[in-house]
Amino acid sequence: MEGAMLHSSYFSVNARPMSRRSSTISAVMAPPQQQRAPASTGAVKHAMTLTEKILARASEKTKLVPGENVWVNADVLMTHDVCGPGTIGIFKKEFGANAKVWDREKIVIIPDHYIFTADERANRNVDILRDFSKEQSIKYFYDITDRSDFRANPDYKGVCHVALAQEGHCRPGEVLFGTDSHTCTAGAFGQFATGIGNTDAGFIMGTGKILLKVPGTLRFVLDGEMPSYLLAKDLILQIIGEITVSGATYKSMEFVGTAVERMTMEDRMTLCNMAIEAGGKNGVVPADEVTYSYLKGKTEKEFESVYSDAGATFIQEYRIDVSKLEPVVAKPHSPDKRVLARDCKDVKIDRVYIGSCTGGKTEDFVAAAKLLNKAGQKVKVPTFLVPATQKVWVDLYAMPLPEADGKTCAQIFEEAGCDTPASPSCAACLGGPKDTYARMNEPKVCVSTTNRNFPGRMGHKEAQIYLASPYTAAASALTGFVSDCRDFL
Repeated sequence: MEGAMLHSSYFSVNARPMSRRSSTISAVMAPPQQQRAPASTGAVKHAMTLTEKILARASEKTKLVPGENVWVNADVLMTHDVCGPGTIGIFKKEFGANAKVWDREKIVIIPDHYIFTADERANRNVDILRDFSKEQSIKYFYDITDRSDFRANPDYKGVCHVALAQEGHCRPGEVLFGTDSHTCTAGAFGQFATGIGNTDAGFIMGTGKILLKVPGTLRFVLDGEMPSYLLAKDLILQIIGEITVSGATYKSMEFVGTAVERMTMEDRMTLCNMAIEAGGKNGVVPADEVTYSYLKGKTEKEFESVYSDAGATFIQEYRIDVSKLEPVVAKPHSPDKRVLARDCKDVKIDRVYIGSCTGGKTEDFVAAAKLLNKAGQKVKVPTFLVPATQKVWVDLYAMPLPEADGKTCAQIFEEAGCDTPASPSCAACLGGPKDTYARMNEPKVCVSTTNRNFPGRMGHKEAQIYLASPYTAAASALTGFVSDCRDFL
């Protein structure tokens, strides 16, 4: 077994200081802690986890237990250009050609996946969304009509999961369903958010509710001072490497601890985004002042935050000392094939991709630019940049970096020889038509800030994808090999 794969969640944390360049890594996850259930006698309140509380409110129940099937009322339903046409088709088939959606203000339609392409079928998908939104008077349809210049489309946003947050559709205590597996990203706001299929989405579109099994909860307590060279992407890859891609199957993953409390909203979104890569039903972070500060000015709708009770029952509790972690990557072809980045230093790469709902947010590009600026070198391989949304694209050109003498990210990327930031979309993260920007049409090796590295995920079935943080991606771009970002920071 290699590098970070040497330790298991069943080993205790090694309290001794760890050498920065030791050949192995000490255990960072304490043994899972079985939680005692609250007493069942007397007038004792039924203790619930955060996820159970949200679903109890949404199902109008006073208490819920894992495994229970309940009808849950949706606060928001999101769909996009890949799954939207199918969802609309099912809705019309089951409810009637002239049926009206259950609530035109609670449905959010965001074209984002296959946008900047000449593929007629992909373009037709957006046309279907547009026709349906007009027919139903959908309030939140983020349209694009001019694909030659995304800036000419003020309504167009970009990647749905980042746009949902930026446009104020993510609120604590609510239930959000989306026809995309990474809908769990919104759990960063202290809400229940999960991906669903077209059939379920078509039913919600007509009724506003869905039959749902209540998931049990795994709790991840992330404590300690975050090293300057680590990012949230390293943490979630570490966790998935510990529990595997099936370790949280149909479970809620709740992230707490001092390290989480110090995270920005975009960091928390990265954590929750990849809960699905561990099989999770949802990921969630309790709302706090960081959450409320982010939401200020984004939504006028009232919301109510909820939190896990002190006596709530968790399936398992993992304790992680983040100060003992090192930069990691996930090797092809699975997100749980975790290994230390420095143990892959001999892996030659052909390109670097920075983008997606996981790694295409403003702070992701700021991290990459910070490393490139500090290194003061040119990239050795093609480095593709895909901002998640229009707002992120603007940030790259408008936000000066204090540590870079006021240069913007875009200026730093240009000086380093990176490709010009592309139009905001999912782009090559999900492969797409052959003309999709940065799609891997050949069996090349790529370091990517995306979330999946399955065969064919970014295009060619024989391409090899190493999942990494923006720091690691930028460092690798400078060397042409999978690299440890500490060599430049």
